[in-house]
Amino acid sequence: MVEVSIIVPVYNTGKYLKRCMDSLIHQTLENIEIICINDGSTDNSHEILEYYASKDERIKIINQANMGLSSARNRGIGSAIGEYIGFVDSDDWVDRDFFEKLYYAAKKYNADIAAASVLQDDGVDSKTFVSLSAEAVFSSAEKKYKACNIPRRCYVWNKIYKRESYLNTKEEFPVGRNYEDIIWTHIVIHKLNRLVTVPKTYYYYNDDNLHSICKSFSKKNEDDLKIANKECMEYLRLNRIKVNYQSYSADRRILFIFFGIRLLDIKIWQHLILANFLGIPILQVRLK
Repeated sequence: MVEVSIIVPVYNTGKYLKRCMDSLIHQTLENIEIICINDGSTDNSHEILEYYASKDERIKIINQANMGLSSARNRGIGSAIGEYIGFVDSDDWVDRDFFEKLYYAAKKYNADIAAASVLQDDGVDSKTFVSLSAEAVFSSAEKKYKACNIPRRCYVWNKIYKRESYLNTKEEFPVGRNYEDIIWTHIVIHKLNRLVTVPKTYYYYNDDNLHSICKSFSKKNEDDLKIANKECMEYLRLNRIKVNYQSYSADRRILFIFFGIRLLDIKIWQHLILANFLGIPILQVRLK
């Protein structure tokens, strides 16, 4: 039996892909499948995937024309056979015991979701984005959101989800939009049952990839973020879920280009000063 299906969307991440794949093939949980969706990569990503697939029969490669992250994730879900599913972005990586700890915690508490801590790594140092210090179980929507620090941290990839329960929701990632994880995370965490938090294992978010979607300033990114924000607020209202949404947009980063220089590595207080100087509303400053 496949215990966890790990879905890895891949698009031009050859620089980071080996680190990601090494962290997955060496998982202490052995009964896994690694579904890599090559989303029309034009670099050496496909060759790297083929190399790893030749060494590990648990790796499945799906090639498709470039259709975006949502399409790749949906395709991976459709191909998964594991009891649980998880997501790893191809420029990120996880601890060796990541999926083992999440899986056994989920089984122990009959939970539909297990969540782990997140560290941001820029190649020089790391900082905690989500810190889970205790193994605890939550059932109500408000408590599940609070445990995962939602809406500030709408991450799909530091968790695993019971596949059968997820499929029953009939939810998919919205295709053709960025920030697709925001509304998906709200809905899925609400609709699925128990959530268990799992300490002492980490998902590592790579902050060194300057070509990632969230680091590209564009009108589309602005528009898609506004749509996601509006959808989530409406979803919370319709389902009478009480969450502090006031600081949501202020905690999600839109990166600005000023005098042709990408502002990627400055601190939040510097973002706010810059936003004030440029006359940009603070609610448009986005932190990932």
